[in-house]
Amino acid sequence: MVCALNVERGDVLPRPVKPRRIAFMPENKYFVPLGKRKCELDEIKLKLEELEAMRLKDIEKLSQEECAQKMNVSRQTFQLIIDSARKKVAQALTEGKAINIEGGNYTLNICKYKCNNCGLIFDEAYEKEVRNCPKCNSNDIQCIDKGVFCHKRCRRRKGCIL
Repeated sequence: MVCALNVERGDVLPRPVKPRRIAFMPENKYFVPLGKRKCELDEIKLKLEELEAMRLKDIEKLSQEECAQKMNVSRQTFQLIIDSARKKVAQALTEGKAINIEGGNYTLNICKYKCNNCGLIFDEAYEKEVRNCPKCNSNDIQCIDKGVFCHKRCRRRKGCIL
């Protein structure tokens, strides 16, 4: 894991996790083995980004590199996500546990921004309300994405480039 050094305290801190892009929200989010009552079951939580990784790789039959690109993560991170997902599903199936699909660190869309202070161009989750430049912490940023989902928000934001 890549770490950043906290100069003030001298601690090594993990880098913040970027939201993983997903394109599928399941209608059914809870699965229980037949013949078992929910109150008697242990459950396994499957994160939404783990489900997306399995969907892209195993159903869409995309390469690992294509999957990683679609989720806006590195190939190594994609591999970690899908390994975790497959382990959880295998454990639920072999041990008779329920699968609860919820949570995680995901976004449905990514916007591209430019900092007017330092010029950095960076990606950020559309759903995130507070946006500051990750380099200089300035809030003088502009959306430079022309995506359909982003366009609606950008009309409300002052100074966006469309």
